[in-house]
This record gives sequence, structure tokens and C-alpha cells, in this order.
Amino acid sequence: MKYLLGLDIGTSATKTVLFDETMQPVVSASEEYPMYQPQNGWAEQNPEDWYNASLHTIQEVIAKSKINPKDIKGVGLSGQMHGLVMLDKDNKVIRPSIIWCDQRTAKECEEITEKVGAKRLIEITANPALTGFTASKILWVRNNEPENYAKCKHILLPKDYVRFCMTGEYATEVSDASGMQLLDIPKRQWSDEILEKLDIDKSLLAKVYESPEVTGHINDEFAKLSGLSTDTVVVGGAGDNAAAAIGTGIVKDGKAFTTIGTSGVVFAHTDKLSIDPEGRVHTFCCAVPGCWHVMGVTLAAGLSLKWFRDNIADNYKAKAEELGKDPYVLMNEAVEKIPCGSDRLMYLPYLMGERTPHLNPEARGVFFGLSAIHTKENMMRAVMEGVAYSLSDCYDILKGMGVNVSEMMACGGGGKSPVWRQMLADMFNCEVKTLSSEEGPALGVAILAGVGAGIFKDVVSACDEFIKTGTSCGPIKEEHDYYEKGHALYKKLYLQLKDCYSDLAKL
Repeated sequence: MKYLLGLDIGTSATKTVLFDETMQPVVSASEEYPMYQPQNGWAEQNPEDWYNASLHTIQEVIAKSKINPKDIKGVGLSGQMHGLVMLDKDNKVIRPSIIWCDQRTAKECEEITEKVGAKRLIEITANPALTGFTASKILWVRNNEPENYAKCKHILLPKDYVRFCMTGEYATEVSDASGMQLLDIPKRQWSDEILEKLDIDKSLLAKVYESPEVTGHINDEFAKLSGLSTDTVVVGGAGDNAAAAIGTGIVKDGKAFTTIGTSGVVFAHTDKLSIDPEGRVHTFCCAVPGCWHVMGVTLAAGLSLKWFRDNIADNYKAKAEELGKDPYVLMNEAVEKIPCGSDRLMYLPYLMGERTPHLNPEARGVFFGLSAIHTKENMMRAVMEGVAYSLSDCYDILKGMGVNVSEMMACGGGGKSPVWRQMLADMFNCEVKTLSSEEGPALGVAILAGVGAGIFKDVVSACDEFIKTGTSCGPIKEEHDYYEKGHALYKKLYLQLKDCYSDLAKL
């Protein structure tokens, strides 16, 4: 039996899963690490923590599984995107990594837009300048820590730093590199024009591969420490959402997934390059060679329901504890009894501002239509419907770009809710399915490793064979018709309140 390793190097923890060649999980391990916030709006991590967590979890799965490490044929890496890792001439980390959720780079985003031009930036990188992306972080270090910038010889992304420690190779791949704002998305290579305009030396950047390509082998040092064989290949892997797409079988036109985690994502595969000229959604190279994905992001999806649970529906937490149940299960049961439309109550989920389709940090949450008939349960359903409306905003942009979806997978914590899945089916007017496996990104990069190791022919056929769906629900016509009218009002509310949000921010 041959085996494959999938590592998911996330923001809160690294999870390593060992799969057999039929892509069944054999054993997994995870290790958490801290995030540091030296100032308000800053977010940093120590790259050594990612390395140690990767090493320890690999050691643990090998020990638990009792298999011969020589039978592990490939390693795939997934992880948080956009983080900046800077190495000096001796390959030592120069400063803590500035990670994806750091917000310090607003001035650098203005600098990038001014130097490249707003329209040209979207044409090349498929996105406007965003604080989360890596390019603005590089400029921030150059502007604020010139001594650190002067020492820098190599720039890597989080998972690619772990790759370097495993293989000694400076390598990245197209999906993660897409989030640096330095890649020419149509051409799938570093943009000489952007690098020249931003005065960033191309030699600092890693070689770019396609996701299933072999980027190196486990080196002697890491083999001794981890127990892995030096014959084991390490493939390009993928950024977290691109890896999740492979792990959910979103590898062909017409397939998409919706994630309801803290934030919400609508992610669709496309064989043809499609860029939103307004930059409301991200277009990135995906982990299937020669293809792309389009992704809309809403900032307070599951966060909205968690906020409601913790601050308003805290009685559900107490009751759940008493019954030994998950509070969300009880909340779902209560929401099921409330009619579609929550008795004409609406919720705008802008607790953290918004990203798609309104790039507006000043937007704020709203309950609209509250009356004396409404209960806590009405408000709860309105929150869930409001999040589904915000995800419909993303979906509508994708459709407007010619990215048509016939099958939608539901992922993340919210995807486990039958009520939320039905709302999505009704609003999207298409089948919404779940998966039989929940390994997501780790499964996705293990499949990529299997392709690189020659176990599978290609990514698409491997997904066809191994990704199995679980439950499925279709749209209910009456509810779809209601939500179509409700969504029109939902969109109108933002337009009516847009100036009010600015006024509120100035109060």
C-alpha cells in the first residue's frame, strides 16, 4: 500500500493527515500556535512555529500509523495565504511573518495603486491593491524597517517556508502566488511590469510551479528529524481555498462551493480566465493546471450567528450545556419553525465592514423591519438569511462574469446546517450538496501529491474517483420566488444606507 501526506498550515494550527492510496484518512495530528498583535490592527506569527508544528505532526502520524515511511510517496502542502516570510543570506528568518489578516498597509496599497495604476493592476493581478496581500507587506517593511529589507535575500509564503525547511528549495505554486499581487494571473508567472514599477528585485522571489508539479524531495536533515524518506516527493500544493476546492471536487466548469466559516466564501472553478474589471471578486490561478477560480468573500458569515448566539441568544448556550448538545443544533431546530422571510425581518451582516461586493470598511450590521411580533428566533433566522443574501451577492457577480454553476457544495461549520443549506439552494436556485469526507484542504493537497508521485493520472480524474458527495437538497420554488424579491430589497438597503455609514464613522 502506498501513502500520501497532506499538511494544512493554518492560522491557528497545522493539521497533518496521512491517507492511503484510495484517499481514505488513516491517521491525523494537529498542533496549535499563537498569533501576536504588537499593535492594534497588526497580526504576526513566528515561521518557526509552523515548521515545528509540521515536524511534530508528521512525527506523530508516522508513529501512530506504524507504517514504513518509505511507503509515503508524496507530501502536499496547503496553508494560510498572503503571509510575508523574509530570509537573510544564511536562510534565517529576519522578522516575524506579517500574516493575511494584518491591516497596517493602507498607505502601501495607495502607493501600489499610484505606481501601477488601478485599472492596470486589476488587468495583471486580477485584484485591486488590498491590505491582506503580500506586495503591500513587502513595501511596508521597505518603508518602515529599511534595515530588515536590506538584509532580505528570499521572500516566501507560509507553506513555502515549511517547504524550504523540508527540501531546501525556494519554490511556490500558482494558486498561493496569486495572492501576492506580484503574479501575472493570465500568464501564470511573475509580472516583470509590476516588479519593475514597485522596484522589487525578482531574484527575491521563489520559482513558480503548477500545484501538482514536484518541487523537490525531502532533504537529509528533515528526513532524519521527521522519519520521512528522501525518496518522498514534495509537490507545489495550494493556498487554503484552492486546496479546499480540490478536496471538495471543484475541478470542472459548473462546480462551486460555498463556505460558511467565520467569513463566507463563494468559490467557482473556471477553465476560461474571467476577471471582474471592478475588482469586487478575486480571480486566482487554481490548483488544476491551466485553470482559474473566481472567489467572492463576505467578512461576517458564521461570525454573525456566533455574535448573535453569544450576545442575544445566550439562553441557547445554557440550554445546550444542560442537555449536552451543540447550541447551534438547538438554534437550527428553532429556526426551522420560523417561516421563510422571518416575518418580514431582514439583517445586513456587515459587522466587520464588507469585502464583496462592497469594498467598504465602514459598513455596519443592521436589523431592518423589527416589530413587536418578532422574537429572538425571528432574529436568528433573519441573521442566517442575511448571510445567505450576502453570499448571493457574490454568486450574482460570478454569474455576471459568465461563470455558471450547476452544482454547489456546502462547506465549513455553517455548511453542516440543513436550514442554511436549504436557504442557499433556494437563493442560488441550484442543488446544494455536502461531502462524505471533511478533510478539505489536507485531502486536496494529498491528491496533488498523488499526481506528482505518479500514483494518479491527473487532478480531475483523481477527484472524480475519490471525492464522494453526502446529502443533497434542491430549491423550493415558492421560497426561491420569495428570496428573489427579498434579495432585491436587501441590495436596495445597502445603497440607501451607504452615505449613512460614512456619516456614522465620522460621529
